Formats: sequence, structure tokens, C-alpha cells
Amino acid sequence: MAEQNTLSSTGNTPNSDVEQFTFERAIEELESIVRRLEDGKVPLEESVAIYERGETLKRRCEDLLRQAEARVQKITLDTTGAPTGTEPLDIQ
Repeated sequence: MAEQNTLSSTGNTPNSDVEQFTFERAIEELESIVRRLEDGKVPLEESVAIYERGETLKRRCEDLLRQAEARVQKITLDTTGAPTGTEPLDIQ
């Protein structure tokens, strides 16, 4: 497997490219990192680097999930149980 480039396209900040990933892209790469680490055949320095990238990917996934939750709306019902509309989901 080819080593992932952890520098952004500008080469400035490691892992900054993750900020542009979709949820699907981030979770796919995160799963790949987990498999590589579980395999145990990655040299120590590379293990540390891909672990750090994994942490960045995990945060990206969490952020995207929070954003999706904020957009989900719950259906409001009247006293008879009939739908009356929607309102933003109250998330903490």
C-alpha cells in the first residue's frame, strides 16, 4: 500500500487536507489506518504519523456528524398526533 501524503496540497500544514474531506472519504481513510495499525507491520515512526492522521480524520468525522445532526429536523405533532410541521432538532 502506498504511503498517504499527510501534507496539504500547499505543503504548509500536515493533515490540513482533511478539512476538505467528505465524511465518506475521511471514514474510508480512517478505516485504512486502523487496519494498517492493527496489522502491526508498520514501522514505529510511520505508526505515530498515521496515528496522528487518524486522530485528525476522527475529528473531521465527528465535526461532519455534528453538522449533519444540526440539520436534521424533528417532526412536530398536534394534540391528535397529526404532523404539523418541523422544527430544528435540539442537540447539545
